[in-house]
Amino acid sequence: MALAIALLTVSDTRSLADDQSGNLLQQRLEVAGHQLIERCMAPDNCYQIRSVVSRWIADKDLQVIITNGGTGLTGRDGTPEAVIPLLDKKIDGFGELFRVLSFETIGTSSLQSRCVAGVANGTFIFVLPGSLDAVTTAWDRLIAAQLDLNTRPCNLVQLLPRLLEH
Repeated sequence: MALAIALLTVSDTRSLADDQSGNLLQQRLEVAGHQLIERCMAPDNCYQIRSVVSRWIADKDLQVIITNGGTGLTGRDGTPEAVIPLLDKKIDGFGELFRVLSFETIGTSSLQSRCVAGVANGTFIFVLPGSLDAVTTAWDRLIAAQLDLNTRPCNLVQLLPRLLEH
């Protein structure tokens, strides 16, 4: 099942021309048969990030939003703070599993990862670190399988019709 996906790269230093992580995510999602609806950049600014993500959350045709960048601990890193208030529900297991997988590669440095995932207005949102290794790990080892209707015993796609039930 092809999903409609939007990609946001958060960075004060990268542009679309040199956005390796965004390029990798776009390539992976297209190879998986999904449709890229929009891709853009935003600076490390909480309100600009929130503006883009909010607009996408309100778009009833989008099913998945993936951000990369701005998840570190430095002063300008604020993507989690921008996105978490927008979530209806967090998917805590995503960040937990991502850090376990990252530990295999980067050891205790994985504790610095503040990646998160959740659901807002029936849209799945993944907030990833900006490094090429991080987005590769997140897509290849977590996201791709959960956005595949054939993944058993369960996947996120099968939940889509029920996300807005009250």
